[in-house]
Amino acid sequence: MSISASAVLVELNISVWPASKIDRETTDRVNSDAFAVSNASQTKKNLFAGTGLRKDIEKFAARVRLYHNLNTLPWADKGERLAPTKIFMEYKTAMNTFESQFGAMCNNFFAEYPRLVAEAPTNLGKLFKAEDYPPLDEVRCKFGFRRSTNPLSDAGDFRLDIPAQDLVEIQAAYEEKFNERLAEAMKAPWDRLHKMLTGISEKLTDDTDEDSDVPKKRYYDSLITNPLELCELLTKLNVTNDPKLEEARRQLEVTMLSTDIERIKEDADTRSSVKSKVDAILGKFEW
Repeated sequence: MSISASAVLVELNISVWPASKIDRETTDRVNSDAFAVSNASQTKKNLFAGTGLRKDIEKFAARVRLYHNLNTLPWADKGERLAPTKIFMEYKTAMNTFESQFGAMCNNFFAEYPRLVAEAPTNLGKLFKAEDYPPLDEVRCKFGFRRSTNPLSDAGDFRLDIPAQDLVEIQAAYEEKFNERLAEAMKAPWDRLHKMLTGISEKLTDDTDEDSDVPKKRYYDSLITNPLELCELLTKLNVTNDPKLEEARRQLEVTMLSTDIERIKEDADTRSSVKSKVDAILGKFEW
């Protein structure tokens, strides 16, 4: 099956107004009082100190970007990423929900904006300057949630009205770049799996007090659930159907399904056994 049938290109751009300003007068005074040069420090003021409405939008945008990055693979240096078709409908549904939530949060901020500006002199004191707060219409333009989806074209799909030799050269160059990007994209799931395995191995290395058999480390359900969630995701991110990646993924899945967190907490032999299986996976494949 062509890779173009296994994935699409998606792009996400979320903009959030930083709403911060460098206070030149305070900066100059601080540096002068410290007998420091003019660029030794900067005083940056939060225009909405005292409220979390704008900050909550910023945090939400960060969570959406994280979801986007975890459920897609790198493609271009910036912008477009590879979304496997196996996960695309789930991804699309999540993004629709995120976009709606983002819009609702922004609309709430816009509705509260006049009040927030009115309260700013109290919250910022002498740092307040009315000119730092643009009209609401300008503020609206500082927030945005933009995304796009495009098909992934194979080199053979080119239809250009140019001489045959030039077309062959363009196709060859595109195919070379395409293959480089695909190889780079498939490093991502391998890297995630490697990071998970090494983390489990380190966590299961007992570090006890000299006079106690009780491990210093604490173990949580996430030691089991996080690897299993990754294993499920990797079945969808493996757009090239790499058999070695599937084998490594499956071995980790079987290992984590065969134990439970209570046995890991209470039994050093269980920890040692799980660690040995994880280390065997790390030693079997080329990372």
